[in-house]
Amino acid sequence: MGASSSTEQKVSAEQREVEALAASTGALPMLQKAFSRLADPQTNAVPLKTLQQCFCLSYENLSSEAPKMPDCFPLLLDNLGSAIADLFFMTQKEAVTWVEFVRGYSRCCGRTSASISLNTLLKLYAVTRTKAGLPLKLEFVSDDADCKISGLLLANDVLMLLWMCWTMSWDVRTSTISKAKANLSLPDINHLVLSAVTSCAEVGSGLNVWHCEVLGLEVQLPVGKFLTWAFKTVPSLPDCLTQFVHERLQNFHVAEDQCASSSSSVGDSSSTKTCKSTLLTCGRAWAISLTLRGAISEEISQVCFPRNGDGTEGNLLYQFVILPISLVSRSSLHGRALNRFWSNIEGYKGPLLILVSASSGDEHEGSTNVRKWIVGALMQNGFENRDLFYGSSGSLYAISPVFLVFSSTGKEKNFVYSHLHATGKVYEPHRKPVGIAFGGSMGNERVFLDEDFARITIRHHSTDKTYQPGSLFPDQGFLPVEAFIAEVEVWGFGGRGAKEVQHSYKKREELFTAQRRKVDLKTFASWDDSPEKMMMDMVSDPNAVRREDR
Repeated sequence: MGASSSTEQKVSAEQREVEALAASTGALPMLQKAFSRLADPQTNAVPLKTLQQCFCLSYENLSSEAPKMPDCFPLLLDNLGSAIADLFFMTQKEAVTWVEFVRGYSRCCGRTSASISLNTLLKLYAVTRTKAGLPLKLEFVSDDADCKISGLLLANDVLMLLWMCWTMSWDVRTSTISKAKANLSLPDINHLVLSAVTSCAEVGSGLNVWHCEVLGLEVQLPVGKFLTWAFKTVPSLPDCLTQFVHERLQNFHVAEDQCASSSSSVGDSSSTKTCKSTLLTCGRAWAISLTLRGAISEEISQVCFPRNGDGTEGNLLYQFVILPISLVSRSSLHGRALNRFWSNIEGYKGPLLILVSASSGDEHEGSTNVRKWIVGALMQNGFENRDLFYGSSGSLYAISPVFLVFSSTGKEKNFVYSHLHATGKVYEPHRKPVGIAFGGSMGNERVFLDEDFARITIRHHSTDKTYQPGSLFPDQGFLPVEAFIAEVEVWGFGGRGAKEVQHSYKKREELFTAQRRKVDLKTFASWDDSPEKMMMDMVSDPNAVRREDR
C-alpha cells in the first residue's frame, strides 16, 4: 500500500514537472486537446503508429528549381515522420502516455539554447537517414541534447538537410490553402549550400564558386565548423522543426487516413511566378528569413510560402531591369535613376530590403571573364533624404553566388545614406554625393549606388565599422570594385500598416502639389503688382535704385 502510494506520488510529481515545462511555452492547452484527439480511449495513450502518421510527409508531385535533385531525397521524406516520433516521443511500449507525450514535445519544441536546437536538428537528420538506409559519417557521444557530435558532412548532406527544413516550413505555411492534390516545390538554394562549403571546407580546396554544381562536390565539412556556420548564418533554421511539430499536433486529426498529403498542397501560384521574375527568388527570400527572427522574418517568408493564394506583388515597391534588345518591349517596372526610385519608396516607414544585381569584368570587350553577383541590404525604417548617414540597425547581404550575412557591429551607426539633389539651393560649397550608400564613411562608402543607377561601387570592409567584415562577393580583393548595375529591387516588409501609411503620405503630397500649382489671380489683379511689370522694369532700367525686399 505504501509502495503503491509512493509510486503514485512519484508519477504525479513527474507529471507536474513535465506539465510545468510545457506550460512555460504556452503549449499545454494545445497539448491537452491534441492528446484527447490522438489517444485511444481504452488505453488512454497515443498509439505510436498514430504519432508516426501525424508527422508523416508524402507528396504526389515533387519538383525542384535547382538543376538536379538527389534521388534519395524522397526516401528521406518518407522516413521523417517515424524519425520524429522515435527520437522525441521515446517509449518502451507501442503507445505513448500523457507524460511521455508532453515530455516529447518539450524535447523538440521547448525553450533551449541555439546550440542545443541545432544539435537536435542534426540528430533528427541523422536518425532519418539511418531509417532510410543512407550512410552518414556522424557520431553522437550520447543521447543527450547537448552531446558532442563528431564526423563529417558532404555538400549533398547540407543540401538535403536544408531541403528537409524547407519541406517542414512549406507544410506549415500551406496546410490551410487547399485540400486537393499534394505538391512540393523545392527552391534553388545552391547559394546557401556554397556558403556552408566555403565557410567550412579546408583552405586550399580549389573550389570555383562561379561555376559549381553542388551535387558534384566531394568536399568534406567538419560537423563542428558546420554548426558554427549555421549558428552565425541561419540561426532560425531549427524553428522549421519546432513550428512543424507544433502545427501538426495542433491540427492533425486521426480520421485522416492519408499520410498528410492532402494537407500539404499549394493553392494559387501567383507569388511563385512573381519570384521567378524577380531577384528575390523563393530560395533567396528563405535564406534571408533564416537570418532573422520575429515579425520581419515572417513577412519575408510570405514571399516563399503564400497563404490562401495571396500574392506578393504588393511587397515589391521598386523594380528596375536592364533588358536585352530582344526584350526591349518588356520595359522595367518603375524606370531607372534615383528620382524614379524615390517616387516609389518615399513615405514607406517600415523594413525595406534592397537588392542589386551587377556584373564586373571586361564586359564591353567581349571577354568571358564577366562575373555576375547580387548584394543586398536590409534597413528597418525606410529611406530618408539626408546628406548624412542615419539609421539604428540593419544588415548587409551577399546573396549570390555565395550567401553571407553581415549584421551590425555596434561600433558605428552609418547604416544608410540616401541623398537626392538639393532643392532650393543654387550653390553648395561642399556638395554631398548624390546616391545611396551603406556602411563606411562619406567618400569611402562600403556600398555606393550612383544617382543614375548605372554603377555600384563596393569597397573593402576595412573602410566600414558599422557592418561586420567580409567579402560581398567572391574574390573581392582590397581595391574598390566598380561594376555595372543590371537590376535593382526594393521590397517592403512592414506589413499592411506600412503600406497604408505610405498611401496616406502620397495622397497628402499630391494634395500639397496641387495646391502649390494653383495661382491666386486676385493677387495680380493690378498691373503695377504683377510680376510681368516688375520684369519689364528691370530690363528697361537695370541700374535703377530699388528698395530691397526683406
